[in-house]
Amino acid sequence: ERELALEFVRVTEAAAIQAARWMGKGDKNAADGAAVEAMRAAFNTVNIDGIVVIGEGEMDEAPML
Repeated sequence: ERELALEFVRVTEAAAIQAARWMGKGDKNAADGAAVEAMRAAFNTVNIDGIVVIGEGEMDEAPML
């Protein structure tokens, strides 16, 4: 039995950990980039068949999303 919700929690956790390493350094784009790369790597470990759509929209000007 799979716990898909827990697998997605791990994806979120990986992104948060990487973004946290940039806290206080004044480089939002580096924090976003680190979080996105961690999220992609973590999603690659989840055995699903689908399309994941993420993004903050144009509001935060995060081109990597």
